[in-house]
Amino acid sequence: MTQTTITTTISPIDGSVYVERALATRADLDRVLDSAVTAQVTWRNTPLAERIAAVTRFVASFTANIDTLADELTWQIGRPSSQAAGEIRGFEERARHMLSIAEESLKDMPAAEKDGFVRFVRREPLGVVFALAAWNYPYLISVNAVVPALLAGNTVVLKQSDQTLLCAERFTEAGKAAGLPDGVLQHLHMSHGLVADAVQDPRVAHVAFTGSVGGGEAVHRASAGRFIAVGLELGGKDPAYVRADCNLPHAIESLVDGAFFNTGQSCCGIERIYVHRDVYAQFVAGYVELVKGYKLGDPRDPETNLGPVVRARNAASITAQIDAAIAAGARGLIDPAHFPAAKAGTPYLAPQVLVDVDHSMEIMTEETFGPVVGIMAVDSDDEAIALMNDSRYGLTASIWTSDMDAALRIGDQIETGTFFMNRCDYLDPALAWVGVKDSGRGCTLSSVGFEHLTRPKSYHLRVKV
Repeated sequence: MTQTTITTTISPIDGSVYVERALATRADLDRVLDSAVTAQVTWRNTPLAERIAAVTRFVASFTANIDTLADELTWQIGRPSSQAAGEIRGFEERARHMLSIAEESLKDMPAAEKDGFVRFVRREPLGVVFALAAWNYPYLISVNAVVPALLAGNTVVLKQSDQTLLCAERFTEAGKAAGLPDGVLQHLHMSHGLVADAVQDPRVAHVAFTGSVGGGEAVHRASAGRFIAVGLELGGKDPAYVRADCNLPHAIESLVDGAFFNTGQSCCGIERIYVHRDVYAQFVAGYVELVKGYKLGDPRDPETNLGPVVRARNAASITAQIDAAIAAGARGLIDPAHFPAAKAGTPYLAPQVLVDVDHSMEIMTEETFGPVVGIMAVDSDDEAIALMNDSRYGLTASIWTSDMDAALRIGDQIETGTFFMNRCDYLDPALAWVGVKDSGRGCTLSSVGFEHLTRPKSYHLRVKV
């Protein structure tokens, strides 16, 4: 069987080939990893202040091209042009935060004073970081690993999804323009087989993967037998709980956006909502009315706020999940005819709001990753907690209430990496980004994120003999 040597990005806008690139060979991987290993020796010994300055230039170079990057995003993943630039601004927010805390986060950690001794823990870089980024937020996902890894003294090899080939190239172009030394930041377009080879290669010291649970399992298997750190940010089935004491208009508006932004293709997007029965009918009515106001269509149209999903096969999978729920007794409250741009066999999919759902349905238990949400009524906090935890995922969860004490009490019982009150679908770079259960392991961002890109080395110096 002939091995595929070309990879393509098919635009969900019109099905055209937007980008076509040659796949890397084993020789290419060897060349890039050798270069990364060599560069890391010098880069790790470069003073932190100089690394900070270099990465600052990289961020400035990258964000200077915001209009071009946003237009390319629209073509590659179908995100509406009115929203695409927001990812570049998010990239900058995260990068600049990590730059601002690098010195404090990476400084030596002294032990308590002891006469005759100097004792401290120093954070050393791991070596070569292999970053694997998903297509749905290609720049935001990549920046979580790339910027702190470089600041910590690691070198980086970046591999983006076949859906976002240009994004990897834009990273390395910005690095070159900023004067990053050769070998410090590189990319490769790779087959799954070559990715596995890279994960197994002893020159790779850390793998940072964002993607599906299946992809994470494949990376984990490939790393078996190697004592390396593997960061996995995987799927989610993120819940929201709307209490009777919430600001209902705010909850409705925020949870519609949380479920349908980026056409529902967000790992921390809202996929299931539990509403206290006292406000259930009012919530559902307001929610459906707001969803009906969306405009599905060509993402290049500035009035479009709901673009296509990434591929026709993804639309078919989402539709199958909806149909199965309806066959099991759920009701869809959105007539697809209200969205004439939706067409079977294409990535253009009408949004859907489902009620009369339960946890026997995949729509409430398995990741959907599309413009659909299920809503259930609950009678108590305890019922909501049990349902929110009834999931193999645990990335984020949110509560909508005016009672902060209740939020904290409930938050302590929810199995999740991030718990929100009165907001959702947001990643704060000052906080640790982490999942539990099948949503992954490891951590990015915040000062804690630097811990996963370094190893502690203890210095125990006896100065009086």
